[in-house]
Amino acid sequence: MKIVTNPVKSSWPNLCRRPEMQLEFLESSVKNILSRVKTSGDEALRELTFQFDKIKLGELRVSESEIREATNLVPKDLANAIEAAAKNIETFHAAQKREIMKIETMPGVVCWRKAEPIQKVGIYIPGGSAPLFSTVLMLGIPAKLAGCDQVVLCTPPDLEGKINPAILFAANLVGIKIIFKVGGAQAIAAMAYGTESIPSAYKIFGPGNQYVTKAKQLVNLEGTAIDMPAGPSEVLVFVDENANPSFVAADLLSQAEHGADSQVILVTSKAQTAQSILAQQEIQIEKLPRKEIAREALANSRAIILEKEEAIEFINEYAPEHLIINTTDCDDLVGEIKNAGSIFLGPYTPESAGDYASGTNHTLPTNGFAKSYGGVSLESFLKYITVQKISKEGIKNIGPVVELMAEAEQLRGHTEAVRIRNN
Repeated sequence: MKIVTNPVKSSWPNLCRRPEMQLEFLESSVKNILSRVKTSGDEALRELTFQFDKIKLGELRVSESEIREATNLVPKDLANAIEAAAKNIETFHAAQKREIMKIETMPGVVCWRKAEPIQKVGIYIPGGSAPLFSTVLMLGIPAKLAGCDQVVLCTPPDLEGKINPAILFAANLVGIKIIFKVGGAQAIAAMAYGTESIPSAYKIFGPGNQYVTKAKQLVNLEGTAIDMPAGPSEVLVFVDENANPSFVAADLLSQAEHGADSQVILVTSKAQTAQSILAQQEIQIEKLPRKEIAREALANSRAIILEKEEAIEFINEYAPEHLIINTTDCDDLVGEIKNAGSIFLGPYTPESAGDYASGTNHTLPTNGFAKSYGGVSLESFLKYITVQKISKEGIKNIGPVVELMAEAEQLRGHTEAVRIRNN
């Protein structure tokens, strides 16, 4: 992890860059996958699963017996932990429901919004070396609370053609029954276009690697809604000299172990603080089973020395997916943060708590998209329809306003639709 001291503002865009593949190669590769699935459906999915996951599949859908078998394989203590996390997540997201508020904008003119669930949603769950069963809770629970009619889950199989038991346990816990053994960009294509086996979705949710993120962006251009561009994970940790170096090092490593294309950023005002943390990081990394992956991520990461005022400005420019503020005045500083996916305050709030069980959603915008996107919430699975009702008194009150505006825009038909009622 390189230390950068007092970087000039002209260098900030370069410091904010995330690791990425060559975009031209990435986009052309994903477009080819999308085209194959769109044209050949299930046949293309089986071919691509063999190509990328090295497994030949017959039936793509996970059977009820596989779900039952998997739920029995999950150790009791892990099952209890998943259930406890699910309860917290449901509590937090259920509290996001809104009451219908009818507003009388002028006498006799009443307007309101009604929430309707998105009827068909698709959920992507990364598998591979780190199967994210926690993401099943983060997406499945608000989908259930919203009342979505159809929830389809896609996740890659292992070399035996099976799905991680904890993923199936979590899916069964939140009521997801339509599950397919398909991963990567091809899974996004299947949920966008539909195949012989996999029904299409109106909106696709879930994080993934750069192939998955690019696939979501491309199908979005064709009309399928997505939650957000959620790619490789990242964290920025802002600390003062009072922070415990071992805590901070652990926070940085907890994100670095996600993948070689993850990024971690440390921001502090004193070089000595940074050096103490990096020394702890070297001690702790040796204990991680995924230390080689973490080291690759750290090669794309840095510690930045900035005074507090500039540090806040840099944080808002970087717009991290996860932001940990481990300072004595963290409660005061949170008001100054404009761009972040999720914020973690104080020395005893590790980012991993939000990843699993505190209740907030861990599906968050990455790669600077926190400047324009928020994380997944209950409302991500809803759409709001505006409703209005105007009485006879109301049309007399609002009519002259509408008539004058419509005449000014030379839309006589609009004028007459009001005038005919008032006459």
